[in-house]
Amino acid sequence: MSNITKIALRNLLRYKRRTLLTSLLITIGVLAVLLFSSISGAFKSLMIGQITDSMLGHLQVHKRGYVASIDNLPLHMNLGPQDMETIEKTLDSLAEVEAYSPRIKFGGMFSNFEQTTNVRLNGVNPAQEIRAAPLLPKRVLQGDVGDTLLSPGEILVPELLAKGMDVKPGDTVVIVATNQDGSVNAKTFTVRGILEGITGPGGRDGYIHIQDAQEILRIRKNEVNEYAVRLKNANALERVETALTAAIGGELNKQGAPKYEIHTWEKLSPFYNIARMIDVMTFFIKLMLIAIVLVSVMNVMIMAVFERIKEIGTIAAIGTRPAKILSLFLVEGLSLGLLGSAMGTLLSLVAMLVLRIHPVSYDFGRQKGLLLSPTLDPVEIIVVSLLVILISVLASLQPAYKASRMEPVTAMRHI
Repeated sequence: MSNITKIALRNLLRYKRRTLLTSLLITIGVLAVLLFSSISGAFKSLMIGQITDSMLGHLQVHKRGYVASIDNLPLHMNLGPQDMETIEKTLDSLAEVEAYSPRIKFGGMFSNFEQTTNVRLNGVNPAQEIRAAPLLPKRVLQGDVGDTLLSPGEILVPELLAKGMDVKPGDTVVIVATNQDGSVNAKTFTVRGILEGITGPGGRDGYIHIQDAQEILRIRKNEVNEYAVRLKNANALERVETALTAAIGGELNKQGAPKYEIHTWEKLSPFYNIARMIDVMTFFIKLMLIAIVLVSVMNVMIMAVFERIKEIGTIAAIGTRPAKILSLFLVEGLSLGLLGSAMGTLLSLVAMLVLRIHPVSYDFGRQKGLLLSPTLDPVEIIVVSLLVILISVLASLQPAYKASRMEPVTAMRHI
């Protein structure tokens, strides 16, 4: 086998320009795929972080049927004291859970004493909400929320509502809401800040203290609509969802159906479709790499076979078995794949180093100067490299088979 490798390498070196150009083409393909995968992956992770860390959390827990009716913000599907105890005990037992925040979501009327319009509100515990959605304070465009976010009697007003009603921090407003019993209650608030709207459900929601929400809706102290959960590692999302479902999914309601439902951010945010498109684009970039490698290596091998017909006939005539001839050309293809993938990976690492030193910045909405921090996943490098090597060998298979099946006499007559 070592002799075959030496002969294969010698044959590649006989045509230095062709070998160099083919290796360079493979290198560019590997470099393009790894760079695109790392940059698109960094962009996707950053956008997911903006959405989950500013509003949704990585997953949410509700009473069964709540999300299907969320446009109406039903109050008859609240989680009671026993439900809260069960959910919180389960979340506390999961090591992957970093924080969670109970919320009371409801709709009401918003008035500045001159105009009135409808509004969606989240009643939250500020300390828990900041831990579950740490980017929420950065969405405040006007007003100083400090470390407390808000206090009882204060409200964060969504930007579009504030513009339409001409409301500013420090103004006094009134919230009117209907409770579970159908009676109407109202409470005055001081505007603590104006909140930037973002894409997706909840992007136009305002925030008040959970005590105020309980007072307006006249509900029990231990009663909420949902739990927003933040994980220590977003990559553990599927594992945590499975563990959480296994822990509380067996709880049944009076109808014998599961009592709770768990939704990941993917099911709650329209950005998930964009994230999927990024994955699809990455997949097609990899298909382009396969095409580049396949065409370039097959072209080189076909040319090598046609240019060396007489040589192939000679080595076959002296007793070289077809399997050896087949191996010779496969090793040449393998060598091209190894060289191209190694050079592409090396250049990708250099490019990553440059991007680390000089990061790419961009704006997302009103978020200014967001920095992309692309990284090369070792698994991605291994997968792409193995894919290139495999395709290189497969591309060499047909020319190699053709060479191994040549009749020595016919080949040696070739001029």
